[in-house]
Amino acid sequence: MKNYLFVLNKPAYCGNHAQETLDIILTAAAFDQAVSLLLLDDGVFQLKTHQNPTVGLKDIAAIFSALEIYDVTRIYVEAESILNRGLKPEDLCLPVELVNRKDVAKLMAGFDIVFAD
Repeated sequence: MKNYLFVLNKPAYCGNHAQETLDIILTAAAFDQAVSLLLLDDGVFQLKTHQNPTVGLKDIAAIFSALEIYDVTRIYVEAESILNRGLKPEDLCLPVELVNRKDVAKLMAGFDIVFAD
């Protein structure tokens, strides 16, 4: 089994990109792959609670809640990204592990395959 890390750095509602990436994540996890996520930059907004998507878009936070069913439980958030956007871990819809910016490269090196959006 390979260890996959999906790096999400785009905001929740910039077209269908976030939804399509989540579909790929859930598909990989459904095939018993070890899947983890790293959210940085504006990608941290994908986990923000109380989202109000525009008409025609799904609530990304609701989709993220399905990750646990697929055993995707390692969700990392870059500490500087969340702080720079005025958020706290309590503002997110899932429990996360904070990673300092200086440790991101080391984290990525621990995975077999890294997908960046």
